[in-house]
Amino acid sequence: MSGRNFLEKLLDGVEVEWKALGSVVETVTAPSKLKGDSYRATGKLPIIDQGIEFIAGYTDEDVTPVEAGEYVIFGDHSEHIKYVDFPFVQGADGLKILRPISVNAKYIYHAFLNFYTKELNYKRHWSTAQQTLIPIPCPDNPKKSLEIQAEIVRILDSFTELTAELTAELTAELTARKKQYNYYRDQLLSFKDDEVEWKTLGEVAIIGTGSHDTQDAIADGEYVFYARGREPLRLNEFDFDETAIITAGDGAGVGKVFHYVQGKYALHQRAYRIVPGATMNPRFIYHWIKSKFYVYIQKASVSSSVTSLRRPMFLNFPMPVPSIAEQDRIVAILDKFDALTESLTEGLPREIELRQQQYEYYRDLLLSFPKPGEVEA
Repeated sequence: MSGRNFLEKLLDGVEVEWKALGSVVETVTAPSKLKGDSYRATGKLPIIDQGIEFIAGYTDEDVTPVEAGEYVIFGDHSEHIKYVDFPFVQGADGLKILRPISVNAKYIYHAFLNFYTKELNYKRHWSTAQQTLIPIPCPDNPKKSLEIQAEIVRILDSFTELTAELTAELTAELTARKKQYNYYRDQLLSFKDDEVEWKTLGEVAIIGTGSHDTQDAIADGEYVFYARGREPLRLNEFDFDETAIITAGDGAGVGKVFHYVQGKYALHQRAYRIVPGATMNPRFIYHWIKSKFYVYIQKASVSSSVTSLRRPMFLNFPMPVPSIAEQDRIVAILDKFDALTESLTEGLPREIELRQQQYEYYRDLLLSFPKPGEVEA
């Protein structure tokens, strides 16, 4: 059924009046406000502020909350729109707490999301946001109007609930797979001193850096350019043509951000390449470094936080050298877990995005009321 046919059936010929948001809501003044240093990870009262997260934190302070009710929350600076139906404390200034007047609060929330056009700059937006036109079906019959609004809310909420359920299921699945992967990785990479020969990474691999800076990057470059971040850049020239493990030499990714590359690539002057020798399966070194290197550099450093790596830290990193056959066996198992975990990690945001697009499609459909001045085709 098309959106227009659905609305015609739902409205059954009644009129629709478009009203400014400010005329169908009243603003609520929070009795208490909390500063950022009052936020806690747990507590009896949730704190709502302008951030994109639904709840910014919690508090156990003896403060008077906004009483339980149905509110639409608008971030006057951030332009985030939220729906709240529980008692809460306001965080920093800049929230507009809106209580709908004689209309369904959740309907106003969905309609506000649909029809408000963000200005995308830092200023107070309420003066324009309150002019957002909201379609009110059957304005002369409040009972029927609320019934229509409730039906639209029911359908849209079903999509948001499905998205939440799917997100929870996929997140739980990903968490379980990561735990399983970490367990088997730790088991497979546990070697006693007398079980294998031990060498240093410098003895079984070539270790070096690149020569480029981030500013050398070209958006549509022909070759992958590994810098210090997790996301690779592009460049029109390459430095190396090999199989290597790449990690950042400084910055936020120290000891954690690794890439496994096969083929031609360019490298940042503060990123390290680890090129395994003939006695090593490159993927074995990859899994070992990914599992052990961050812990190693934290222990080896004299400071509590490592912000920069030097070549000797790589050269002296202890490296077990089991037989090639054993390395191959371990790699085959860990690669399967790695691929499964990676597919779930990548699939989760994609699935969430698809569900969000589905919700927005039906929201547009269900709220496609004719606007004043529109002529029926």
